[in-house]
Amino acid sequence: MQLGMIGLGRMGANMVRRLMRSGHECVVWDVNPDNIKKLADEGATGGESPEDFIAKLNTPRVVWIMVPAGEATEKTVTDLAARLETGDIIIDGGNSYFKDDVRRARMLREKKINYVDVGTSGGVWGLERGYCMMIGGPEETVRHLDPIFKTLAPGPGEIVRTPGREKIKGTVEDGYLHCGTSGAGHFVKMVHNGIEYGLMQAYAEGFDIFHNAKSEELPEDIRYDLNVADIAEVWRRGSVISSWLLDLTSMALLEDPELENYTGYVQDSGEGRWTIQAAIEEAVPAEVLTAALYMRFRSRQEHTFAEKILSAMRQKFGGHLEPRAKG
Repeated sequence: MQLGMIGLGRMGANMVRRLMRSGHECVVWDVNPDNIKKLADEGATGGESPEDFIAKLNTPRVVWIMVPAGEATEKTVTDLAARLETGDIIIDGGNSYFKDDVRRARMLREKKINYVDVGTSGGVWGLERGYCMMIGGPEETVRHLDPIFKTLAPGPGEIVRTPGREKIKGTVEDGYLHCGTSGAGHFVKMVHNGIEYGLMQAYAEGFDIFHNAKSEELPEDIRYDLNVADIAEVWRRGSVISSWLLDLTSMALLEDPELENYTGYVQDSGEGRWTIQAAIEEAVPAEVLTAALYMRFRSRQEHTFAEKILSAMRQKFGGHLEPRAKG
């Protein structure tokens, strides 16, 4: 199947590579010509301009957008809406706000252009591991795109099947799900990221307790000089709190036990805030997720080992770099 990809950053480029490995044809465009050339050298078809990019796509055209949420996505969708035709498809695979999806889908529907929102999880590891995808949009359009989703998804792998799942048909065991109408995909991904904040904060606080277990303020007979890298590693094996985030934490601690390469300045990409807004609108108490978000705000003022753990995890799963210190 042919796909056009706009945005060849960490995830967009690797998604193109994963698709091409399975025989899909990819036409690519990016504001950076070097990114286009790199993938063209690997077998993709590069667009020389946005117009040329569109011209090289077969109808009905399928264009996947992988650019930063907000103004960049809004401009890209608007520009595409002016160039695409009836029956073409725009996929937003970034982290857009779900209410923006509803508005964009309504606008594009008037032009008879289909819009699909895809919450995509997998980060810099997706090329090899695959991408978990949460999808929103018209059922017929999503079904048409199934070959793309199936290729990008991780597949069943070695995960033990949930008892009773053998009787249920669907794509969830392959790692992708049509969640509902427009906006539903990004709504589910938004809450996914809110939960991610809470999980990361729990790990970070636990390891901070270990890190300070040797404090001279404690009685000498209950001071412990613990090897936090070894603790992370042993928890990976049979523990009820094992996870991919713990795998990445173990990796970071082995490389840098004191996390001296991190300041502890922890950014948030917006989904955590939107999750809390949704909780308020639904009158759902979300104490842990709210506290985790506020801890990220606090991290920008003073830094503890807990914040360094958070920064290390973000760098490992998504390649997110800390901003340089001011001064």
